[in-house]
Amino acid sequence: MEQNIEIMKNASVSEREEIIIDFARWLETTSQDALVYGEGRFALMSANLAQAIRANADDLARETPETAAPLLQQACAMISQFKATYPHRVLSRSIH
Repeated sequence: MEQNIEIMKNASVSEREEIIIDFARWLETTSQDALVYGEGRFALMSANLAQAIRANADDLARETPETAAPLLQQACAMISQFKATYPHRVLSRSIH
């Protein structure tokens, strides 16, 4: 993930936007996993950040990469924190 932030410096606007949207997807997945583990507050924070990133992806991609980098680093830190707390991902979310 952190490599994608570095790649953004030399990427085109459309490539930057795709990288930014990827971060939003990763945050949404982390949010869903957090709900499975009962981490409602973390799930809400992740979902809100993902929504903000997705809503502003076009503007973030058109600005200089340095503008989007701190936001994406925060997203990366949140995902890393969750993975460190729950290293084993749930494979199934079905509830019976």
